[in-house]
Amino acid sequence: MDRRFSPADPGAIPVTCIDPDTLDDSLAALPAAQSAWARSTGFAAGLGETCLLPDADGGISHVLLGRGTADARARKRFALGAALATLPEGTYQMPEGLPEAEQEEAALGWLLSGYRFGRYKNAPAPKAALVAPAGLDASALENIAAGEALTRDLINTPASDMGPDQLETAVHGLAEQFGASVSVTRGDDLLTANFPMIHAVGRAAAQEPRLIEMTWGSTGPQVTLVGKGVCFDTGGLNLKPGASMGLMKKDMGGSATVLGLARMIMGAGMELRLRVLIPAVENAVAGNAFRPGDILTARNGLTVEINNTDAEGRLVLADALTLASETPPDLLICMATLTGAARVAVGPDIAPFYTDDDGLAGALSTAAARVADPVWRMPFHAPYEAMIEPGIADLDNAPKGGFAGSITAALFLRRFAMDAPRFAHFDIYGWQPADAPARPKGGVGQAARAIFDALPKVLNDD
Repeated sequence: MDRRFSPADPGAIPVTCIDPDTLDDSLAALPAAQSAWARSTGFAAGLGETCLLPDADGGISHVLLGRGTADARARKRFALGAALATLPEGTYQMPEGLPEAEQEEAALGWLLSGYRFGRYKNAPAPKAALVAPAGLDASALENIAAGEALTRDLINTPASDMGPDQLETAVHGLAEQFGASVSVTRGDDLLTANFPMIHAVGRAAAQEPRLIEMTWGSTGPQVTLVGKGVCFDTGGLNLKPGASMGLMKKDMGGSATVLGLARMIMGAGMELRLRVLIPAVENAVAGNAFRPGDILTARNGLTVEINNTDAEGRLVLADALTLASETPPDLLICMATLTGAARVAVGPDIAPFYTDDDGLAGALSTAAARVADPVWRMPFHAPYEAMIEPGIADLDNAPKGGFAGSITAALFLRRFAMDAPRFAHFDIYGWQPADAPARPKGGVGQAARAIFDALPKVLNDD
């Protein structure tokens, strides 16, 4: 998707937002013929409802756009932007009568509604053009939308075309676009470089496991983003049933999301030093696959008992988080499609996150509400530490009992990020299970826009 706003156009068709509680007064203010037309079509100003008002020649002279009730707006994000995207071919003005926050959401929603995943099937984009909204930074919104489109494209691409090789290629492409640097450690070199768990998880696959590192920027605070890059997850020797394997192309959603976020950061020219670490593997089945009962030694020397090879994401992230913590950044963020327990807790639409830093948590929650990118803070509950400590190793990668799976996974990861002064882990889903406004069924970014919006406050917070 490369959707952009149109430049100012005096001939653009005006759009006016109408509230249901002022509908009668709004319609009465229209010319009599247009008012009668709107009433005859049954226009009720419901959220995202449109009414095209004709001119004398049968063209469109004006568009009425329903703002809906406050309750309806709370229940459905991006509805106004998605409605604008359904208008007939033409150039339209941004809606009048919207508060600034809603105007920004509508503008971003229009951009995001232009996304189509057309790699394997022709998918025509909406034809309605929108004039850049007055008073809003159009290029900033376009940059955010481009980052989200990158995330969606990466997740939507099946593992046949998005294995570790292709994910590395995508990182190189992004780096080249913004003048970033990339280094990669692959295959048995992972052992030499002391990334034993990344190697163990990925060694059975046809494409070599690797750690991809991208760096950008030379001044400002250090921000390190770590993204889970499991390009396909069979479950390993603890093989998933077929129904559970169907969506596993999205198990690299953490890496896709941090790359989308990195694109937003670089595209905005933020004054910071960015480091992106992606352990890219496929969790496959072969004679050299790691086994239940194996004990692995992580980069930081902790031993890990493998009680389920399908809990592999935390293993590859552990080595990457250790590397990130060896030169502690000002902010360390980990993103992963890590546990089904997170979906049970908050469903597919909310990105739960963990941090010990109240200021960071507050900034993220405030930003999430501001940019309509919902997150929810979860606890690093210390009494559950015992659940990740087996009898014969330092850590257990899959505690028995089935309780608090997202929390125990987060506690596991925290053991490898102890030297980072500010750390947050996001247990995301990375998938939109059904079409929603500006979010078609398929891969989707979660929490990236909230993090991006919060960064200036977080990095300037004493």
